[in-house]
Amino acid sequence: MLSLYTYLKNWLKNEEGQGMAEYGLIIALVAVVVIVALTALGGGLTGIFDAITAQLGL
Repeated sequence: MLSLYTYLKNWLKNEEGQGMAEYGLIIALVAVVVIVALTALGGGLTGIFDAITAQLGL
C-alpha cells in the first residue's frame, strides 16, 4: 500500500500534457502578436490597398 506522501510525490511528478500546454501557450502568444501587428499596421495597409486599387482603376 502506498503512503499518502508517496502518492502525492508521484502525482506531482506526473508530466502528462505538459507539452500540449506549452504548445498552447506558444500558439496563444503568436495569435496575440499577429493581432497586435495587424491592429498597428491596419491604417497603413488600408492606404496601400487603396492606392493599388486606384492605380488599377477598380
